Amino acid sequence: MISLSTADGVAEIVLNAPHKLNSLDEQALRDLSEAYDDAAAAASGGDVRALLLRGEGRAFCAGRDISGVTPETDDAAAYLGGLVQPLLKKMSAFPAPTFAAAQGACLGVGLGLLLATDVVYVAEDAKFGSPFAKLGATLDSGGHWYFTERLGMHRTLDLIYTAELMSGADAVAQGMFSRAIPKGELLESTRRIVAGVASGATGAFNVSKELVAHIRDERLGLWEAMEEENAQQARLCKTADYAEGFRAFQEKRAPNFKGTGV
Repeated sequence: MISLSTADGVAEIVLNAPHKLNSLDEQALRDLSEAYDDAAAAASGGDVRALLLRGEGRAFCAGRDISGVTPETDDAAAYLGGLVQPLLKKMSAFPAPTFAAAQGACLGVGLGLLLATDVVYVAEDAKFGSPFAKLGATLDSGGHWYFTERLGMHRTLDLIYTAELMSGADAVAQGMFSRAIPKGELLESTRRIVAGVASGATGAFNVSKELVAHIRDERLGLWEAMEEENAQQARLCKTADYAEGFRAFQEKRAPNFKGTGV
């Protein structure tokens, strides 16, 4: 149910089980992790300079596939801590800019996949929230941290207690994701943007990706972050892409970046 294709510097990973809204069981998570490993190897070799994650059909991912789960013997810790969390860490550390295009249901581990992606574009009518109140379970895959960070305590607990879902348009308006796009235009628009990024200065983009993650995880202050920026800029100025960017500007032409980094 997981496929990986590569063309023109872009790796596209597809959740392809639309009959079950791309919900993920243990094997699907292992397959998804392997797809990211393969894409990362291609990125290390320079063949992949951006990645797009999407789901086939009317949903991005409805979460964990619980159709065969027996509650009395379910090992949620093994599923979440042993499979989901390592995958999300791997996705977050992918060595190139990552994008997701999300439509329909984006819940549970499906939400987690989006939280581990650099840039997320959503359909205006996509659905986000915490449906777990109806299962006697709770929000997982980093949802508590992300919702509290973006929405605050009161809105987070409102969503958890009521199991109400917000639309993609509302989620973007409240600062959760990058852009809301009409459903019929979502994939085409996202692919166009990802292609443009893949031909850009992806080495410099990776520096920004690491800086943003450091600011988030270490809660850096303004001057600490600025010191890191200064150091990284000094390293970038020795790369071929830096030289090409300046030459292209001075020669009034479009740059031809190769994705060189520090």
